[in-house]
Amino acid sequence: MARFEIQGRLELATARVELVQFDHDGPCSAVFRRNDVCWVSLSLSPRQPEARARYLDRWGTHRYGAMGPLIVVPPGERLHLLNGGGPHSAVVCQLRAEAVQRWLPDDFEWTDRRLEACLDVANATLRGHLVRLAQELRHVSLGRAELAEAISLQISIELARYLVAVAGPTDQGGLASWRLRAIDQRLAVPGPTPTLTELASLCRMSVRQLTRGFRTSRGCSVGDYVTRFRIESAKGRLTSDESIKTIACTMGFASSSAFSYAFRRATGATPRQFRTRVLSGGDRTHAAEVG
Repeated sequence: MARFEIQGRLELATARVELVQFDHDGPCSAVFRRNDVCWVSLSLSPRQPEARARYLDRWGTHRYGAMGPLIVVPPGERLHLLNGGGPHSAVVCQLRAEAVQRWLPDDFEWTDRRLEACLDVANATLRGHLVRLAQELRHVSLGRAELAEAISLQISIELARYLVAVAGPTDQGGLASWRLRAIDQRLAVPGPTPTLTELASLCRMSVRQLTRGFRTSRGCSVGDYVTRFRIESAKGRLTSDESIKTIACTMGFASSSAFSYAFRRATGATPRQFRTRVLSGGDRTHAAEVG
């Protein structure tokens, strides 16, 4: 049996945003559908490896896709969710359908490729925006609703860009969407940072092809992206009660001091200072974008 608790909620013009704590006694199954909402959810705790989902009206009975930390449920789609047991927390942004639709081209279609990509959204910019929403939901502070509204608008635009790019051409030097998703999935695994050779092997291409294609797709080097991805992930973990030493180890840093140096270089604050600002509601720095 699944139980949940709403730990924070804001009703906005663009969306309803919630911080939700789930508690599953064991594996559970549920059918999810919203006709007027584009549901965007980021897991703030590790998702069970066996978590799967199937589009009931489009996929056969035996076809399920693995769910990543960030998922999107398109308006009107029936999604059958299979989750593992244990506690699970998430920040959910229920975007009004028109808030996303307004940014999509007139000929936009929810193709099979796009639907599959929605089960594991490989976009660090979206992750950063949702982590920022979680911070706002946890603490009552000046201008909270206005800032959350601005972030929700950013999410709607970034999501539309992501969806359009999923079906975009891959013959202009950029990486295919499955390769970009594979890289993000690997970066989300706790432990040491993967090497370029490992990522190239994962993408079934040479290191040179990877570095050139990645820069075309993301507009930055693989190394810069990895660093920013780790910092954004660390920001999310710093909103919890995990120790800084544990976070440093999970993020693949050799020591707490190495983590602190990298974090301060990227954000201008140490992990401890960042955590203090978030807990006091005084942090007004937007999550860094990776695009």
